[in-house]
Amino acid sequence: MYLILNTLIDMRLKLHPFQLKMKHTFTISRLSREVQPSLIIELEQDGVSGLGEATANEYYGITVASMTQVVEQIQTKIEAYHFDTPENFWNYLQADLAAHPFVQCALDVAAHDLWAKQQNKPLYAAWELELHDKLPLTNYTIGIASIPEMVEKIREMPWPIYKIKLGTAHDLEIVRALRQETDAIFRVDANCAWSVQQTIDYSYALKELGVEFIEQPLAAEYLDKMPEVYAKSALPVMADENCRVESDVGKCAGKFHIINIKLMKCGGLTPARRMIAEARKLGMQVMIGCMTESSVGISAIAHLLPLLDYVDMDGALLISNDPAQGIEIENGRVRFLASGGTGAILI
Repeated sequence: MYLILNTLIDMRLKLHPFQLKMKHTFTISRLSREVQPSLIIELEQDGVSGLGEATANEYYGITVASMTQVVEQIQTKIEAYHFDTPENFWNYLQADLAAHPFVQCALDVAAHDLWAKQQNKPLYAAWELELHDKLPLTNYTIGIASIPEMVEKIREMPWPIYKIKLGTAHDLEIVRALRQETDAIFRVDANCAWSVQQTIDYSYALKELGVEFIEQPLAAEYLDKMPEVYAKSALPVMADENCRVESDVGKCAGKFHIINIKLMKCGGLTPARRMIAEARKLGMQVMIGCMTESSVGISAIAHLLPLLDYVDMDGALLISNDPAQGIEIENGRVRFLASGGTGAILI
């Protein structure tokens, strides 16, 4: 079921709201959820459609209703645009959507999907990128639960790389218990829950337990304390909440070894590619992360893989009612489709 907004002028705009059901209660240090609301935006021109997605996010105050309202306010402007390139479309809407990056992300991804389909090329090929044998594998996320429940999730989903959500009173105990179950690579994400000294102390124990890096150990407002962590941690540290938009990339240099770019936070593929380029110039590694998207959002992330060191694109694997099909993931590795665009279609 979808809502068609207004009369077609140059492009037709459709909104598809969904309630994505989590396979398991998904808990991080600050919240739990059973359902992930999502808004899929469709742009259609001359019988060709592109799909983009943004999920609701309590932390950033984003709801499907608020995103829908933003789109409705600029629907005439969107549908009047004579589409040429995604970058020009992004710039065309930037003044209206500067304060609404989640909406701009969904529109930008839809525009990229449409643009590549019009060329009958997969998006990575339209960007003139090449696939290779060393594309990063995606991790699979283990949300916070009781230790027996987290162990059971590992057993249920054998995988080469796990991201383990931490931020409890027994974080090291969790990682030690999970390490007994697998020799897979571990990544840990504290979601802002640790102190400087905790992070430094934990880093040595975590390194011994086969952890690859620590994601966002401190609250975002403590960026000024990150140089000490950066200098003293036994493991690389990654920015997430501290790297939302393009202007944040330079602020992370000398404080984080890696940045985690989220398409919804920065406003889509167009700014994400610029952020990747800037991070490279500053000597930082890059990860693209997801925000529990369906196969629409996840398929878009996949086309950035040739540019990345790490990727977290397990969102569609965590839900039980994916409303779309797209790229496929098997044991962490992405299998691309031969079709044009991102490969995502609604089912």
